[in-house]
Amino acid sequence: MTLLTTDFSNSRALIIDGSPMTRAILTSQFREFGFEKVTQCTSLSEAREQFSESAFDVVLCEHNFANETPTGIDLVDELRSKQMLPMSTVVFMLTGEASYPRVAEAAETGLDGYLLKPHKANQLHERLRLACYRKDSFREVFSAMEQKAFDVAADLCLERYQHRGLFWLYAARVGAELLMRTNRFQEAQELYEAIAEAKTAPWAKLGVARAMMESGDTVGAANALGALLEEDPSFADAYDVMARAQFELGNVAQARATYKMACDMTPDSVPRLQSLAMMSFYAGDTKEAAQLLDKATRIGLDSKLFDCQTLVVLAFTQLDANDHRGLQRSRDNFTRLLERNPGSARHERGVVMIDAMLALLKNERATLLTLVRELEGATKTPEFDFEAASNLIGLMTRLVKRDVRVDQADARIQTMAMRFCTSRPLTEMLAGAANGNTGYAENIRIAGKQIQKNYPERRHPWPDGRPSHGCTPADHRGPDHAQLETDRNRPSGVGALP
Repeated sequence: MTLLTTDFSNSRALIIDGSPMTRAILTSQFREFGFEKVTQCTSLSEAREQFSESAFDVVLCEHNFANETPTGIDLVDELRSKQMLPMSTVVFMLTGEASYPRVAEAAETGLDGYLLKPHKANQLHERLRLACYRKDSFREVFSAMEQKAFDVAADLCLERYQHRGLFWLYAARVGAELLMRTNRFQEAQELYEAIAEAKTAPWAKLGVARAMMESGDTVGAANALGALLEEDPSFADAYDVMARAQFELGNVAQARATYKMACDMTPDSVPRLQSLAMMSFYAGDTKEAAQLLDKATRIGLDSKLFDCQTLVVLAFTQLDANDHRGLQRSRDNFTRLLERNPGSARHERGVVMIDAMLALLKNERATLLTLVRELEGATKTPEFDFEAASNLIGLMTRLVKRDVRVDQADARIQTMAMRFCTSRPLTEMLAGAANGNTGYAENIRIAGKQIQKNYPERRHPWPDGRPSHGCTPADHRGPDHAQLETDRNRPSGVGALP
C-alpha cells in the first residue's frame, strides 16, 4: 500500500534524550521532515513537566537514562495510565542493542515504534509516516473516544480484529481497554485470552487478570498475576494490579510489600510512591510513609500525576512530629494545587484539613474549633467519601491526643464506620487512620464486623490500589440505607486509555 505524503508543518514534536548531540541531530532531522515546533528535554522528570503543560503530536524518547532508574517505557506507561498521553500521539523509543528485546516487545503495546541506534534520517522518516498512517486509520475510533462514545469505539476495534483488518493487533489492544472501560469485562477477557494464546504477550496476560478482577474473580486474577510475574519478574505494571488484588482479598501487608517491589523497580514513579506511602501510613509505619510522601512531593508536586491527598497525609506526619516548618510548607504547596484546581471541593476540603492541623499545632483553639465544625458539617453531604472520613478520623484522633474536647466523638466515629466499613481491608484502613487511639480503632472494627455481617462483602475497584475520592462504598444516607456502590466509570489505572 502506498502511503500518502505526511505534512508535519502543524505538528508538535517532543524529543527526550540525555545526550546533547543526539537531541541536536534529532531536532535537525525533524526540522527537515517539516516540523516547525520541536521541544527538547534532557530527562524524564523534565518530560513530565512538559506533559503537564503541553500536548504533542509526536514523542521520541530514549529508553535508558544515565542518572534515572525509570526507563522511557516506564514514563510512557505512567503517562498513559494517568491519561496524559492521548492515543492519537505517535510515540517512538530509541534503543541500543542491549535493551532491544524489551523495547521491541513494548512496541507491540503502548508504542508506535522503536529505532535501533544508530539510525538514519530516512528510516526515522518512513517509520513516522507509517505510524501516522496507522493513527489516521484509527481516526474514527479516536473520534468516538473523544466524544465519550466508548462502546462505539470498542465495537469498531472488535470489527477490525475479528476480520483481521489493517493493524488488527493494535485494534485488539485498544478494543480490549475500551471494553474494560465500558464494563464489558467478559468480552475483554475473551479478547485478551485470544491475543495471549496467539502471541503470549505479557500485556495481554495482564489484561486477562484485570478483566477477571473487574468481573469479580479476584482470586483467579491473583493466581494469573502470580504466574505472569514468575515468567516476567520485571513487569512493573503487573505488580500494581497484584497489589490491588491482594488488597481486595484482605492481604494488606502483602499488598504493601508488592507495591514496595514495584517502587524498587521504578523509584521515581509518583503514582507508585503515593500508593506505597498510603499503605505504609495506614499500616502505622509513619516514618516510612513520611519519607515516601516527601519524595513524591519533591519530584511530583507540579505534575498532573500528583494527588492532593499526598499533602494531607504528609501534613499528618508533620503534625505528629511537631514540625511547624514542614506543616507550613505543606500548606503553601496546597495553595499551589488549589490555584491549579479552582472550585474543586476536594482541594478546598484538603486546605481546611491542613489549616485545622496548623491551628492545633499553634494552639489556636478558637480557629481550630471553627475549622473542625466545618469539616464535621460536611459529613452529611453526598461528597463526603472514604477519603474524607479517614482524614476526619485522623484529625479527631490527634485532637483527643492533644487534650482537645470533641463533642459526640464516639458517635461520629460510629457513624463513619457504619457508613464505610463495607469490607475488611477498608475497616483496617479506617482503623489505621485512628492509629494511636485504641478505643476509636476498636469501635471501628466492631462496626465493620456488624455491617459486613448484615451486608455481603462487595468488591471496590480502585485505580491505584487505595480508596480515593469518587470511590464511596456506601451512600450518604447512613447505615439504615447502606447501598454499596462502585465507580464503574473510572479507568482501571494500569494501561488505562485517555
